[in-house]
Amino acid sequence: MARLVSLNVGMPRDVPWQGRTVHTGIFKYPVEGRLLVRRLNVDGDGQGDLGGHGGENRAVLVYQRQSYEHWRRFLGRDDLEDGQFGENFTVDGLPDDEVHIGDRYRIGEAEFEVTQPRVTCFRVGMRLGEPRMPSLLVAHHRPGFYLRVITEGHVEAGDEIVRTRTGRHEMSVADIDALLYLPGRDEGALRKAVDIPALSPGWQSSFRDLLAAEPAPAPSGWRGFRPLRVARVVPENATVSSIHLTTDDGAPLPRPEPGQYLTLRVPGAGDPAPVRSYSLSAAPSDREYRISVKRDGVVSSYLHTRLTAGALVDVAAPRGDFVLADDDRPVVLVSAGIGVTPVLAMLHALAARRTTREVRWLHTARTPAEQAFAAEAHRLVASLPHGREHICYTAESGRPTLGKLSALDLPVEATAYLCGPDAFMTAMREVLVSLGFDASRVHSELFGGVSAINPGLTGIVRKTPHAPAGAAGTGPEVTFARSGLTVPWSEEYPSLLEFAEACDVPTRWSCRTGVCHTCVTPVLSGRVKYDPDPLEPPADGETLVCCARPREDVVLDL
Repeated sequence: MARLVSLNVGMPRDVPWQGRTVHTGIFKYPVEGRLLVRRLNVDGDGQGDLGGHGGENRAVLVYQRQSYEHWRRFLGRDDLEDGQFGENFTVDGLPDDEVHIGDRYRIGEAEFEVTQPRVTCFRVGMRLGEPRMPSLLVAHHRPGFYLRVITEGHVEAGDEIVRTRTGRHEMSVADIDALLYLPGRDEGALRKAVDIPALSPGWQSSFRDLLAAEPAPAPSGWRGFRPLRVARVVPENATVSSIHLTTDDGAPLPRPEPGQYLTLRVPGAGDPAPVRSYSLSAAPSDREYRISVKRDGVVSSYLHTRLTAGALVDVAAPRGDFVLADDDRPVVLVSAGIGVTPVLAMLHALAARRTTREVRWLHTARTPAEQAFAAEAHRLVASLPHGREHICYTAESGRPTLGKLSALDLPVEATAYLCGPDAFMTAMREVLVSLGFDASRVHSELFGGVSAINPGLTGIVRKTPHAPAGAAGTGPEVTFARSGLTVPWSEEYPSLLEFAEACDVPTRWSCRTGVCHTCVTPVLSGRVKYDPDPLEPPADGETLVCCARPREDVVLDL
């Protein structure tokens, strides 16, 4: 008979970690006596990161005494005590490979349902002083699991645990965990998983995404950088010029998707050679690429004043997920300033397809003189049977507002594409959602650093990316393309993730050990090595920066 051997609780608190502060509820300690278990947690307990823990589907975390014994042997430790894995219930029995998702158990006065395995975040490694722990929990098939509270009631250490129902398809916690995090997935198992009503919505959604995922297409471009020839440089207005690029021998180029961008390495503009990204602004073509650059810095000034027809430029292949969807929905294109460039490529594509979709283009510029591509965009919109344009000059009528846009009677069932300054895109997203647009169909292009995902960290002050403190490294050059920073690698850092953090480059992560793939990052050029190896390698052309180090000069899309 399985038994509850320790009841553990703890409220969230701020703890120091690697020079930062983490708000976490991972610190649980045994308590005596009976406690009431409610829908969201045990009395006296709390979760610090409600995005990854807590809520009705993750009210109670369970871990087993048998797994404690396993880790004592594997890690060679004798200091592991009940609650140290962050669990509320330490149990004797209920192994992960025998407990099923959807199983129900009665403990004391309460009844519970198994909903999902533990989420593999970095905090369990922080609590144990063992950074590898998130990866080890998955690799050793000992994650532990969460319970939903079916019937509230009191429990205490010593209570027997009685199974009252077996979950549909009898898929174990260990099997479900491996299905998400490990390679070699079986489609039949995925279909069974999404058919388990008790499985938490987040895990069901992840499995549906895996079922719907198409096989990764073969890369359509080239790896790294290659030289392209400048065919011509065309001034568009006083501050914007277009650069037309082609191959030396007239060989075809990979045809980009409308909305994608090129990344250029410009040796003449600095040492080390700066790397910058610019949207493709013309109709998708396999003969010539056009980028359009606003003069507003050292690199753009070099491109405006020093680049002439015949020059060679190092270019990475077209990339980017901000692309026009090929469906029948109406399209709303929203741009400001030089943010018109990817929108212009989308207009070209829509015109070339002779689309009958409703298309609205909303553009903001300070004055008519500062509006680049006004005639070209107007011609494209006019060629569309259901195309309309709405231009806002802020010097004359102020910025676009909810009131102004609501008067345009925009099709709220449309897919919207936004490009412009960050503040503009944030404001326009809020306006469109307020008007009734589905937030999942409002897409934004972002050339600066990606929005950070740093679960649990508090008091973060975002700084301009910079070289790390201390003596410069002597290793390969690491370029963070979105952040416009190139610095030599230093062996004092265990991973590219920690190197990026030392440079204040915005990062995304959760497990920090190669499990969750939150940190997956495109590699524009160069090769990396892993330590430790990720449990499932990323796709070609990508890396997991949390466990990667550079083998050679590398350019990351960060």
